[in-house]
Amino acid sequence: MLRRLRIITVMGLALLLLPAIAYALDGKVDGKPVPELQVAVDTLWTCIAGILVFLMQAGFAMVEGGFTRAKNVANIMMKNVGDFSMAALGFWILGFGIMFGNGNAFLGTTGFFVSAGTGDLYPSLSWTSVPTLTAWFFQLMFCATAATIVAGAMAERTRFLSYLIFSFIISLFFYPMVGHWVWGGGWLAQLGMLDFAGSTVVHSTGAWFALAGVIVLGPRIGKYSDLGMPLALPGHNLMMATLGVFILWFGWFGFNTGSIMGSDVNGIAVIAANTSLAAAAAAIGATVCAWLLFGKPDVTMALNGVLAGLVAVTGACAFVETWAAVLFFGLLPGVVVVFSVLMFDRMQIDDPVGAISVHGVSGALGTVLLGLFHTESGLLYGGGADLLMAQVVGVVSVFAFCMVCGLTMFNVIKFVVGLRVSRVAEIAGLDAAEHGNDAYPEFGVLETVRSQQRRPGSGA
Repeated sequence: MLRRLRIITVMGLALLLLPAIAYALDGKVDGKPVPELQVAVDTLWTCIAGILVFLMQAGFAMVEGGFTRAKNVANIMMKNVGDFSMAALGFWILGFGIMFGNGNAFLGTTGFFVSAGTGDLYPSLSWTSVPTLTAWFFQLMFCATAATIVAGAMAERTRFLSYLIFSFIISLFFYPMVGHWVWGGGWLAQLGMLDFAGSTVVHSTGAWFALAGVIVLGPRIGKYSDLGMPLALPGHNLMMATLGVFILWFGWFGFNTGSIMGSDVNGIAVIAANTSLAAAAAAIGATVCAWLLFGKPDVTMALNGVLAGLVAVTGACAFVETWAAVLFFGLLPGVVVVFSVLMFDRMQIDDPVGAISVHGVSGALGTVLLGLFHTESGLLYGGGADLLMAQVVGVVSVFAFCMVCGLTMFNVIKFVVGLRVSRVAEIAGLDAAEHGNDAYPEFGVLETVRSQQRRPGSGA
């Protein structure tokens, strides 16, 4: 009896000690304590994946810089530095709490100003054992991605201050609200919508805000003829753009596999394979499609094809078979993105980098296709139409929300502080006009602008 009492006492003390040494998001999964070693491995992997996703900011900077003209490159670099910085603050102040905090079907109302050891405030993250600040760190990278998508679409004519204001607002409220609907236990999650790593939550949200911004801004000077026909304004450095796509492709492995936020070896393997295959197939699809349409294998279309496949498979990478990743989340989006870029161009939606097509159209396509190809709940696997309907509702509702909020926000910014630079500044280039810098000093753009400003009656 005494021995049994000692055993019970020791076991009781051990159970009491587990919460004391457990990490935030309280070192438990669904309320059950997780071994400390597993928590450590989960945390390490999530941090590594988050660092990989952070590297994608460099990829976006290279792609956007390469696809735009030399006179605006410094501005693009500053926007990528600025939007991540604004996103970090906004997502810490309110964003993470709105997205994952306990609340209602539309937004979270707890967990603002994120701090360590507050895991109980975020019940929608009860499935991961990592510390609260690790979860915030990883999810911040997604928030910053949604914000930076807009930089490329609105490039070469947007005021830097106005862009910073937008980046802060989307990170503070709009992106987290969409995230709460799907990932935070909100109304789309309750409806049954799935979006593993954010085809819609991250990519389409950023793209639809970009579309709203482009509509309010209007096209760049010289982009369309007097008859409304699109004219080429080629990017200045395809090598930079290609490097950026490879950096994005590399970082995307952290984006998708890290979304497990844990050390599920088999899950990570499936996700990595599907991500690789979809991107490769999409590159082939876009290249062949452009070759047939233009008579040449266009580099820009191939690069956007890679990104289209990555975006499309992001929401489905954990739920589909490899053959589906190749054909329907890779090859198909690669073809669709080519026609989408041409369509928006002819609609006079001036998107210098194709961000709306790559992130918006491909994200929506991948989200809807998941309703067909999910290996357990997809329509083609005998799961019925419930998931497909939830996916469609999710895509449409996120589009409507982003467009209404985006058009309203950009018009308010336009009225209050101005959204577009002056005609003189746009023609001279935003590097000189907005920042007083030359990305390529040997071109002499900045000195030319200054000499014109020194002329009497220049009006600059």
